[in-house]
Amino acid sequence: MKENVKRIELLDELRGFAIAAMIIHHTFLDIGDVLGYEWGYTVFDKLCALQPVFWGIFIIVSGICSRLSRSCIKRGFIVLAAGLVVTLVTAVIMPLFGMTGAEIYFGILHCLGCCMIITGLLMPLIKKTNTLLGLVVTASLFALTYTVSSGSLLFGFVKLPASLYTTNITAPLGFFSSTFHSADYFALLPWLFMFLFGAFIGKYASDGAFPEFTYKKHGKIFAFMGRYSLWFYLAHQVVIYAVLYAVYFIFLKNGSN
Repeated sequence: MKENVKRIELLDELRGFAIAAMIIHHTFLDIGDVLGYEWGYTVFDKLCALQPVFWGIFIIVSGICSRLSRSCIKRGFIVLAAGLVVTLVTAVIMPLFGMTGAEIYFGILHCLGCCMIITGLLMPLIKKTNTLLGLVVTASLFALTYTVSSGSLLFGFVKLPASLYTTNITAPLGFFSSTFHSADYFALLPWLFMFLFGAFIGKYASDGAFPEFTYKKHGKIFAFMGRYSLWFYLAHQVVIYAVLYAVYFIFLKNGSN
């Protein structure tokens, strides 16, 4: 964070809450994949309805923090590099061991890293723009482009040309062909606009104008997870898989035999 900026504990807690929700959600999917329990998939599918809420919390908080960071661009390259490591592991290393279907080509880390870099480059313009105007414009653009990956604008009211969806090169933007698959996928359209929405809210954070209660710590666990969210994201699947495979080999494999 920038010097002389008071830490807003609620931001850490909200980010930690979103990370915890993601870990729980992924655990049910892994229960289905590793242990073969169908109810894991059932619970995972039902929880998918809540995903956009957690995504929104995480991305908006990240956008707010872009106004508090000493170097948003530098942090963006670090997060993007972490995303590329995830791609290397899931798309190159795991298939060597017969583990396919979990490839991540442009997930949340790739998206957030690019959003941080773009926001950092646009920061001089963002600071000159009226905050209320910026909030209205970015929220409108988010709504406009929310269904880009489904081939439309304005939640299906405007159909986009099929020619935009013939290649996977533009997948980071939200345009991809029927052959594209990424186990975790966050396109820049629309999520860049949600990140920028958070960046405009961040004006109040950088001015120290958030409500007083936001500067107080309310939950130590969520605050800790939020402060080290990148590490929790990188490690959570490894830990979940390790625990579930241990359960399988110790308790279930012999029983199934």
